[in-house]
Amino acid sequence: MFPSTVYSERRKKLRAELSTGIALFLGNTDVAFNYPANQYTFRQDSNFSYFFGLDHPDLAALLDLDEGKDIIFGNDVDISDIIWMGKQPSIAGQAEKAGVSVTFPLKDLDEYIGMAVAKGRKVHFVPAYRAETRVQLASLLNTEYLKVREQVSEELMKAIVKLRMVKDDIEVKEIEKMVDVAWLMHTTAMKMAKPGVIEQQIAGTIEGIALANAGPVSFPVILTVNGQTLHNHYHGNVLSEGRMMVIDAGCESELHYASDITRTVPVGGKFSQRQREIYEIVLKANTEAAKAVKPGVPFRDIHLLAATVIATGLTALGLMKGDPREAVAKGAHTLFFPHGLGHPLGLDVHDLEGLGENYVGYDDEIKRSKEFGLGFLRFGRKLQTGFVMTIEPGIYFIPELIEIWKNENRNAEFINYDKVLTYLGFGGIRIEDDVLVTADGVRVLGKPIPKTVKEIEDIMS
Repeated sequence: MFPSTVYSERRKKLRAELSTGIALFLGNTDVAFNYPANQYTFRQDSNFSYFFGLDHPDLAALLDLDEGKDIIFGNDVDISDIIWMGKQPSIAGQAEKAGVSVTFPLKDLDEYIGMAVAKGRKVHFVPAYRAETRVQLASLLNTEYLKVREQVSEELMKAIVKLRMVKDDIEVKEIEKMVDVAWLMHTTAMKMAKPGVIEQQIAGTIEGIALANAGPVSFPVILTVNGQTLHNHYHGNVLSEGRMMVIDAGCESELHYASDITRTVPVGGKFSQRQREIYEIVLKANTEAAKAVKPGVPFRDIHLLAATVIATGLTALGLMKGDPREAVAKGAHTLFFPHGLGHPLGLDVHDLEGLGENYVGYDDEIKRSKEFGLGFLRFGRKLQTGFVMTIEPGIYFIPELIEIWKNENRNAEFINYDKVLTYLGFGGIRIEDDVLVTADGVRVLGKPIPKTVKEIEDIMS
């Protein structure tokens, strides 16, 4: 945990953003894997972690905004628990580490919330992403399970977004440590990417590196020669010469801060001419987008800058035609770059996404697009100092998408379909870094992971 003053100060800032009532935070519970006693590794709720820091199941906490007190609810273990788990810290002892002096047994939460509801006090809570949490909320609020979502607090959601989006130095340090572990994960994967190797061997190895050096992976490893599928978790292919391997992977720290890095490498260690040409376009989009990051700049504008770099490069290769800027305005580039440039990163690999992307990535000034491609941009609003973002442009040749567009003759004035068809089977290329928005620009976080053609070919040799 961070020092207790960190959590106390975070809660103080949260109080300043809210009006009256109770801000309720339900920690996560253990979840059964395939029968009750066989459980998934416990992972605390990120908002609970941010404001209270305690990494144990079956806890709840609240800020009573009217009475000015913080309370943690939880149960001390008994001897039957100690036999299986060993001696455990008391709830009071844990609460002290979070800067909280008032604790109650978990059963008292029902009475506390019940009395608040009976008095007409507002109970602030955020959307539940686990069914068991929604069941608990329905019970506490004496409402129907399906109506819990109707009662979430927009006021609390906006306050949490405002606070969690700006990372302080200790948070950036945690993220940067995880990028350094990702360096080892990715460079190991590069060295293993030889013909005849099964994807699963590499995916398993780098997941083991995460566990051995930090914590679990921050999301299921994406590692595949079929990089045209954006989130491909199948690891059964055998690597062969002439293919490229996309590795999208990161890990979590003990305090749950995440890294998220993508690299694309040629199986066997040498890019073909065609692979190099496409790779260099994606690399330029990545570096130019990163250079454009600074406070006050809408991330949507940086996304469109990366899209223009991609369209310009593909036009030079003859895969696209016409004016690249006009092509981007018409969305023609989305045949090759159908996703958003990046997303916030922090306690969640898609930070705060559980509150709803539009609350996190958009505001009254910048609204989300409904267009194909641009609508997938998770974050579009203006950047601020302290934001941590991913920068991850890509170029993909998706056979099913190409077939649909060609049959519809969509954006034919900008796309050379005859040449595009010669790239079927190419796969995809994505390059992703984690960056911090600083007062005067941007800093790419962590130990530099090989990214240029020369750097990749050198380490793979």
